[in-house]
Amino acid sequence: MKKEIKILNDLDYVELYANKLKEDNSFFKQHKLLIESQIKSSKILFNNAFGKKDFKSNARKYLREVGLIK
Repeated sequence: MKKEIKILNDLDYVELYANKLKEDNSFFKQHKLLIESQIKSSKILFNNAFGKKDFKSNARKYLREVGLIK
């Protein structure tokens, strides 16, 4: 007998994740740590790239240079 494989869509993954959180909320703690780590790393990266003092103007200057804004 052949096993049927169900293809999951995005909402199925959200439901699966929510059910896993109900069973064991350590998933949430791990995910939160990962996100906070990424935010901290991004902040450091962008502050180093554009400086803290004139961050906004330096970032806009860079975005204009690469053609992402006019």
